[in-house]
Amino acid sequence: MPIKRPHLANNEIYHIIIRGVGDSLIFKDVDDYYRAIFSIYEFNTTNPIEIRKQREKRKSIKKTGEHLFVDSRDPLVEILAFCFMPNHIHLLVRQIKDNGITRFMKKLGSGYATYFNKKYNRKGHLFQNRFQAVHIKDDIQLKMTFIYIHINPISLVEPKYKEKGVKNFKKAIKFLDDYKWSSYQDYFGKSNFPSVTKRDFILKEIGGEKKSKELIADWIKNNKLRK
Repeated sequence: MPIKRPHLANNEIYHIIIRGVGDSLIFKDVDDYYRAIFSIYEFNTTNPIEIRKQREKRKSIKKTGEHLFVDSRDPLVEILAFCFMPNHIHLLVRQIKDNGITRFMKKLGSGYATYFNKKYNRKGHLFQNRFQAVHIKDDIQLKMTFIYIHINPISLVEPKYKEKGVKNFKKAIKFLDDYKWSSYQDYFGKSNFPSVTKRDFILKEIGGEKKSKELIADWIKNNKLRK
């Protein structure tokens, strides 16, 4: 059955989820995660993009140190938060161009799948045909989605935490603090992939870094929002 999607409107925020076909792995090693980070940045533009050329350009800049990298993108969306899991991706985005989310996800899905299929000598679709999109309608839903996206990796160390709660709070927080493949570190004091995520809006809405981290900690402990 096709996934029903809300109308995707400019200046509105959406929680986007895209999964591997049959929940198959879409990340098999560290290089895959790095490639996906690079992809969500580079494909977020109205301009045509060849990832190979962009990678060569960045390598040249890094090697020579002669020129600063100039961001020439014309973004389709603002990426407010993200999390990469072994078999799926979460994105919290605001659409800023007409049809921006659909255009961005098409470029991302096609581009990353081409890389993955070539690397692992496979054919066919990598992702399920349609991404899921949930419209964020109010502040409570925004906070809940922000928390949900960033605590998702806990399932890698406590697979049943959603049903049974987190058994080891310190271990869970430490795992999130160290988990590289999300916007968590950039929100909470460690520069990880700062060029990818637009933090200012979320931090203003939630009340800053300290308040944001308290929200996540409270949810892990008590499954409820701090008022």
